[in-house]
Amino acid sequence: MKRRYAIAAIRQTNGGHGVLLDGTPLKTPAGRDLVVPGAALAAAIAAEWNAQPDAFDPSAMGLTALAGFALDRLALDRPLALGRLARYAETDLLCYRAEYPEALIERQQKAWQPLLDWVEMRYEAPLLVTTGVIPKPQSDRSLCALARALEGLDDFSLAALSSIAGASGSLVIALALLAGRIDAEAAFALATLEERFAGESWGEDEWEAGRRREKARGLRTAARFLALLRA
Repeated sequence: MKRRYAIAAIRQTNGGHGVLLDGTPLKTPAGRDLVVPGAALAAAIAAEWNAQPDAFDPSAMGLTALAGFALDRLALDRPLALGRLARYAETDLLCYRAEYPEALIERQQKAWQPLLDWVEMRYEAPLLVTTGVIPKPQSDRSLCALARALEGLDDFSLAALSSIAGASGSLVIALALLAGRIDAEAAFALATLEERFAGESWGEDEWEAGRRREKARGLRTAARFLALLRA
């Protein structure tokens, strides 16, 4: 795919700030004008397009992709997207602990439990902790409390949260990053705790290392998206 424009710029509109390619409004995959709430986010998206080489690289367009998700998928069926995001709480990564070795159990408890305690206090949503991989049902009261918290968020924040939860396997991590409780690097450390422990114990696996790099990039992009929304 070749770059077919000279410059990307931004323009204020009634609904926010749009991105222009050589003066023509940038469209989402569904054909909507790509308009975001603030100038900072629009400028960062325009910068992604300006940074593209002659051979177009879609993998370097993380902010654009999140904006498109918010405008297309969430606008099309917000309840469906909310339901998918809320379901991460049913099997949240932080609730599933190792049975052995003791060093990993202690590391999980020290790193993960404070965020579960925070979620319980912040949202009145205690989540049960178990060992192994067999799902353990969470209380309807906690799940409904977290679902209500998500319903109060705008589509752009939900798009970022969906990306964070998908990368980390944890709605708790996503909410903590949204609230400024942790940053992207801390989110990555929490999400990859078991993988990094395995690498320390038995040696690094190149496939896993590449997977973690992709996860880190996704988390950093989503965290930056949230920061730009607030700017």
